[in-house]
Formats: sequence, structure tokens, C-alpha cells
Amino acid sequence: MTDLDFWTRPPDRMVQGGGGRYNITVVQPPFAVRAEDLPPNDPVAARAFAEAFPTVDAVLEELDPVSAYEIPYLATRADLDVIQVGCWGNVLGISDPAMVDNGNDTPLRYEVTKLHERFPGALIVGRVEVDCGESHTEDIIHLPRGPMFHASGWPTMDPWELTGDPRAVAAALGISPDVLEEHDLDFDADPGEVEWADFATLALGAADPWPMGSLTTSVFRVRHTESYTRTMEELYFIGG
Repeated sequence: MTDLDFWTRPPDRMVQGGGGRYNITVVQPPFAVRAEDLPPNDPVAARAFAEAFPTVDAVLEELDPVSAYEIPYLATRADLDVIQVGCWGNVLGISDPAMVDNGNDTPLRYEVTKLHERFPGALIVGRVEVDCGESHTEDIIHLPRGPMFHASGWPTMDPWELTGDPRAVAAALGISPDVLEEHDLDFDADPGEVEWADFATLALGAADPWPMGSLTTSVFRVRHTESYTRTMEELYFIGG
């Protein structure tokens, strides 16, 4: 097989949709960890994590590592084949453009649910945003053996898909009402007016690896599964 097997568009075709972020972070105990104190990325563990991830059919090539902060820019179809993976001690992270959605499905929730089955004692947080003229977002917080909150939708459109109680999740994480107010998170507001990604970021707290220029990630060119490739073709090549 080649990396073109599931694509119908050539690697130099320009992307028409655009992903802003598409990451999942798994924090295993102990939870009181700061990203700046995490050990270096383990490239062997990172490759194993990539190979086992449900969006990936095969890892084709390992590229030069980059910092967690440097999410690759999506310009052409070939860029959609590139993912980042970090294994920093008890914190795992993956950034994969296959996890974006335009509201037809909830791939992030699916992948986080599968990860929760593998890591039931972990805090798992996912944040995805894609620009298709407007920004569609999907965010999820899955607590270890506890409540889950998931939000998916368009800022100016109904209906939103909301699952779980954000207040219960905030309380379980020790996020006080004062902190929520400080971050302008009003759970009584219209769902389209709430920055759910900010809530997900609060859930990760100091353990969030993705803003860190000092943490490196492994970078892989992969062949995504046929179903995820088809979804990306519909999303990233609008009308093309």
C-alpha cells in the first residue's frame, strides 16, 4: 500500500477548510503535574501510541520532532497526513487533523471514549476547532471514573450537542465559581456564546502541554483509515 491508497485528491491539492486545533491530552496519576516539569518525549512510546490510535491505519514515516506549540499549518492535502504525538511521563498527547468535524459526527467524543476505556483512571481532555467559513468546535472533558462533559456546535447556530453537567465537572476538578467568572464562563448563557475550549483548558490546568515551546513532540506521516480519510476529503476540500 502507498500513502495515496485512500485519497482521491493529489497531495498538492490546496486545503479549503482549516483546522485551528485538534488535540487530545491524557493525564494519568499523579494529576498535580506541571507541563514545564514533564520529562522529555519518549519517541518509542510516541510511535506505539500513534500506531494504536484509531484514526491511523499505518505510520509511514517519522519526521523531525517539533515543539508541542508548533502545530503544523494545513496548506495542502499532504499536510493532513501529519500528526504530532507526545509521551511525557504520565502525560500523553496527540494532535491529528482527522479529528475535526463539521457537525455531522462527533469524532473527538468517540476517540476520547475509546481512550477512557484504555486509561480509565486518567483525566482526558480534547479540544478541536475547524474553520469552514465559521468555526465549528468540539470539546470534551472526561474525568477518571467520574462525570464527563461534551460540547459540539457552531457559535451562531442551533442546535448544540451538550452532554453532561459542566458544573459537576468543574466541582469535581476543584474549579470554583470565582475562577469560572474570571474566565467569563457562564454555563447559563447560550451554548454558542460559551468558550468551551477555555473550560477544557481550565480542566487541564498546569498540565496542559500544548502551549509549551520547551516540550517536543514526535511527528509522523501516517495513512489514516479509509473512513477518516473520506471524512477529511468532505471537510477539507469544500466544493473541490
